[in-house]
Amino acid sequence: MKLTILGCYAATPRTFTNPTSQVLEIKNRLFLIDCGEGTQVQLRKNKIKFSKINQIFISHLHGDHFFGLIGLISTFSLLNRNNDLHIYGPKGIKEIIKLQLRLSNSWPNFELHFHELENTESEVVYEDDKVLVKTIPLKHRIYTNGFLFQEKLDERKLNIAAVQEYEIERCYYQNIKNGKDILLDDGRLIPNNLLTFNPEKPKSYAFCSDTCYTETILPIIDKVDVLYHESTFLQSEETLAAKTMHTTAIQAATIAKRAQVTQLVLGHYSTRYDRIEVFKEEASTIFSNVLLADDGKTFEF
Repeated sequence: MKLTILGCYAATPRTFTNPTSQVLEIKNRLFLIDCGEGTQVQLRKNKIKFSKINQIFISHLHGDHFFGLIGLISTFSLLNRNNDLHIYGPKGIKEIIKLQLRLSNSWPNFELHFHELENTESEVVYEDDKVLVKTIPLKHRIYTNGFLFQEKLDERKLNIAAVQEYEIERCYYQNIKNGKDILLDDGRLIPNNLLTFNPEKPKSYAFCSDTCYTETILPIIDKVDVLYHESTFLQSEETLAAKTMHTTAIQAATIAKRAQVTQLVLGHYSTRYDRIEVFKEEASTIFSNVLLADDGKTFEF
């Protein structure tokens, strides 16, 4: 599981910082999460292939989380994209994007599929044979969702030495990986656990930005491997965080601790601070496994 931070700062882009956008690579799928202004430039800088992005998840309709979307769609068209593009986001995202495409007479030459969200309860919004994605309802000034990405359990792994020892033919390998026992020609039933190894534990990633402190998300993100949680402010600005419906670093760490996550990644920093290291310093007083997101930074889990 690989996470590439394209942008992780709040409000406005600057010459050396970018608003929220990130790419999650999981089970050979590439998911774009949020699409702040400048996302396509950051994709190029980080050498991420545009053609591999087929799903885009937008948390909410504040500009620093989706103003880069129309530009990215336009570039996809200029690059002669053929693959369908699926966009998951709040109700209204379809109207905003289609209006821009219509007035600029720049309809893409590929299919655009909008999956508009308005449910205030967690729901599955994407699923294939390898990955499941569900919403994490957040509390912000407008309707907002985080997203939980979960790997599905892999098939069992063949114990080649055991399979060869019992002289089992190759045509039975898939049944064995599917968990079935094998009946030999001599009448012996070989249990599956003698022929296979357990698959790796599925990984999970939760994206939570933007939101005020809310414990309603705890059951959804319980024991996830990696939690990205906004930490717009330090504790000295707790009042401002509450007023703007954002979170402090200590509050993000508290959520991580109570959800018993393995790893916390902080981001969405207010640009009022000169050093982002102070966010980790504060959060570490509550939760030990803290990483700092930064533009262009890549994490492998």
